[in-house]
Order: sequence, then C-alpha cells, then structure tokens
Amino acid sequence: MEHITDKFNVEALVYKYRYPLGAGFLLLLLALPYLGLSQYVMRIIIMIGIYTMLALGLNILTGYTGLVSLGHSGFFAIGAYVTAILMLKLQFNFITSVLAAILITGICGFLLGLPTLRLTGTYLSIVTLGFAEIVKMIIMNWEPVTNGTLGLRNIPRPTFLGFSLTLANNGMYYLMLLLLLIITAFCITIQKSKLGRALHAIKENELAASMMGIYTARYKILAFILSAVITGLAGGYYATLVSYIDHNSFTFDVSVLILSIVILGGMGTIRGMYFGAVILIVFPEIARPLMEWRFVVYGLVLIFMMRFRPQGILGWRSALPFQIPAEKEAGQKRSGKHGISRG
Repeated sequence: MEHITDKFNVEALVYKYRYPLGAGFLLLLLALPYLGLSQYVMRIIIMIGIYTMLALGLNILTGYTGLVSLGHSGFFAIGAYVTAILMLKLQFNFITSVLAAILITGICGFLLGLPTLRLTGTYLSIVTLGFAEIVKMIIMNWEPVTNGTLGLRNIPRPTFLGFSLTLANNGMYYLMLLLLLIITAFCITIQKSKLGRALHAIKENELAASMMGIYTARYKILAFILSAVITGLAGGYYATLVSYIDHNSFTFDVSVLILSIVILGGMGTIRGMYFGAVILIVFPEIARPLMEWRFVVYGLVLIFMMRFRPQGILGWRSALPFQIPAEKEAGQKRSGKHGISRG
C-alpha cells in the first residue's frame, strides 16, 4: 500500500489531514452567504450542491457496486414531481412531501433493481435508459396529474417556523447544505459498513462475492433503492428551488452529467463527488464565451480522463483494499502471537 500512496504524495497528504481540512471546508460553506456573493453565484453554488447529492446517490450504485445507470434523471423527475404535486394540489408541507417522494422513488428503485438479477453491463444501462424515457413519457401524457408538457408552476417554497425559505434570505442555501451533509454522512456510514464491503466485493467480482456467502441479488437491489432514495430527495429539493418543472428539466443529458461527475471525481469516493460537481457545473458557466464549442472541450476532457486517469481525479484510494479497523488488526496480531507460542 505504501508504494501506491508514494505515487500520489499530495493526495496522500490531503487524506492524512482530511479531518481538519473537512472542518475548514464546512466553516467556509457556512460562511459563504456572508461573503458578499451575488444571488447568481449563490444559485450556481446551490446547483453544485444539488448535483453533488445526485452524484452521491449514483455513486452508491456505480462507484460502490459497479452497476452503470443512465436513467437517474427518471428518479430525479419522480422526486421532483411527487414533491411538487403534493405541495401544490394537496397542500402538504415540504417535509411530508419529500418523505413521500423518498418512499415512491425507493419503490421505483426496487422495481428497477429487479432486472439486475439477470442483466449487467450494457444491457443494464439500456434498461435504466428506457426507465428514464418511460418516466418522461408519463410526465408528458398524464396531464390531469402532471399538467403534461406545460409543467407545474408556482411550486411553494419550504417554510421553517412560519418563514419562507428563499434565495434572498439564504434559507434555500442552508437547507441544501443540511441535506447535503445528511446525505454525505449517510454515504460515509455505508462506505465503512458491512454493506459497503459487500457492495465493493460485488463490484470487484460478483461470482467470488457470491461464493463467499454474499447474497448478491439482495445487495444489488438494495443499492438501487438507496441510490434512488437519495436522488429522489435531491429532486424534491430541486422542485422547490426552481418553482417550475416540466419534462425538459429531466432529460438524458441530466443522467449523463450525473454519471460524468461520478467518473470524473472518482468512482467509489465521497470527496470526488464534490470535486466533480464543482468542475462540471462551473465549467459551462466559465466557458460561455466559447458558445457551442464548450461541449466539445467538455467531451475532450472526459476522453483524456478515461485515457490517462480512468479512476477519476480523486479516485486513487478507491483502488486500495478496505482497511482493517485498528482494534481488529491488533486483535489479529495478538491471536497470531498466541498461535505461534502454542506451537
């Protein structure tokens, strides 16, 4: 392991001091609204947060389990539309609406996860792509509920203690930050748990994982459910942020962008999702003078990434084996010593 970390001295140094750096980063995020930034910049930062949530959701499926999905725009749309419909037509509050969106996207994730029992690779990607198109067609044609191609307007903002959360009072920013921290903590917990190790084993070699006693079918479906739930939560927040959604808000390009963030940042990592979202959300804004050429540059960047650093910019640790906790490692060493003395 040492010879691997030696090749990436800067990354290894960042990882070594990850806790103080993380604390400093959190303090910076909390202070951002007070740095005199315009609402336009704050809106871009919020969009970075939303796509980080979406990438964290897809990362459970693609980064941890190795299942590539091109249909996460479908889960994104379901979360947004369920939240918007409940708030607009049934006058539910934001929390109740989002919880309902999480439940429904979780059910959809379970149903979509069933084909993973027999499909992998390209075939699975096609199935997920078809799922996203089906969701889009339902949105366009179920006019009594979704308002068809006209979309849903005037979606209410979330409220807290009777106050409406908006961009102007920074309420939407801090709500995004709260949701992002919850999702990040959830993903870190999964990564360090038995579930995370099982998903990683399935990604590396499903047959070997199955022979080791891992019920791969159950874990793959669970990965779909967890990924869908996080994506649905992000969709619910997005609907209240923009106040207007239609079928054009959830196109195939959105799925590709989410997958690109996961690949660029580093599959299987947490911090890579933040880094990838910053690059791919900020880059189109910076490259606006290039007009139509900006997407050519964007494509070239991804091509070079796949050629020279396929693990992603911050994905070097995802290739390392799981670390044994210190107390367990010490117990194993003591057991080994006792075994030698008995011999």
